[in-house]
Parts: sequence; C-alpha cells; structure tokens
Amino acid sequence: MGTMNFNTGQNENQYDAIVIGSGIRGGYAVMDLCYKGFKTLVLERGRMVTHGQYPTAAADPWELPNQNMVSAEEIAKHYFKQNRLVWWVREDHKHFINKDDEYPYDEVNRFDWIRGHHVGGRSIMWGKHCYRWSDIDFGANAKEGIAIDRPIRYKDIEPWYE
Repeated sequence: MGTMNFNTGQNENQYDAIVIGSGIRGGYAVMDLCYKGFKTLVLERGRMVTHGQYPTAAADPWELPNQNMVSAEEIAKHYFKQNRLVWWVREDHKHFINKDDEYPYDEVNRFDWIRGHHVGGRSIMWGKHCYRWSDIDFGANAKEGIAIDRPIRYKDIEPWYE
C-alpha cells in the first residue's frame, strides 16, 4: 500500500497501487486494478489532450506550412533523434513530440524512442490506432537482446483478434 501526503501532511491519502503514466500500458493497468477493487492513483507528467482542441485538430494537411513538413533547420535543432525515423516529425503533430535538445538521452547503441508528455502517451501520437502484431513482434526483445522478454506471445492474444 502506498501513502501520498499532499501539502502539510494533514490530509493523508492511501492507495493500493500507484501507476506512473497513462499510456496504453499504464491505462490498461489502471483499468485492471480498479476493476479488481484497488484504490489506484495515476501519475502523469503531461498535459490533458482534449480532442478537437489541440493546435492542428481542425487543419487539413494541405493547410499546414510546408506541406506538413518541418524545416530541416528545425529538425536539426530540436528533433535530431526523433526524426531518425524520417516520417515521424510533421507539422500536424510536432506539438505532441518532445524536443531532443530539451529532453536529451544518452545512447551506447542507437535507440529510436518516440517521446512526448501528455495524457494517453504514445497511443495519442500513433494516431490513436495500433496495427495487428505478428508472432515476430512478441519475441523481438529477446531475439535482439535489447530488453526483457515479453510475458505473452501472439498465440495468447490471437483468439481476441479472431
């Protein structure tokens, strides 16, 4: 059980679980914990995203500067790692993306990491959709030795797709 003391410590709130981040994983964890009756606190460092009210919500791609492309100068100054994926940094969603010069990280080996601070995490940055994965995706961490192995495989979620 976690305890959070706010202000003077006179009001004490106790939680069974504290989840950091409201993205896909954090959001699902919160839902699961709450359904099981746990008093849960979610900590999110980012801003609330109100659909239809963010800077480019009502803009069509052809209405954006430079045909939705961010200038090479701006990429070089602010998005030099984020844009290694080439297609990623665009005018219509750059306001969701952390600037690399403001939020740097060190690399021993190249590590492409799409980052932003807002409620909903990368689920918002992915255009609110995620394509169906394959069995290769679930074993990639172990195969490449870059992270811990996933606890499930495609066969475990396949019935939900079918």
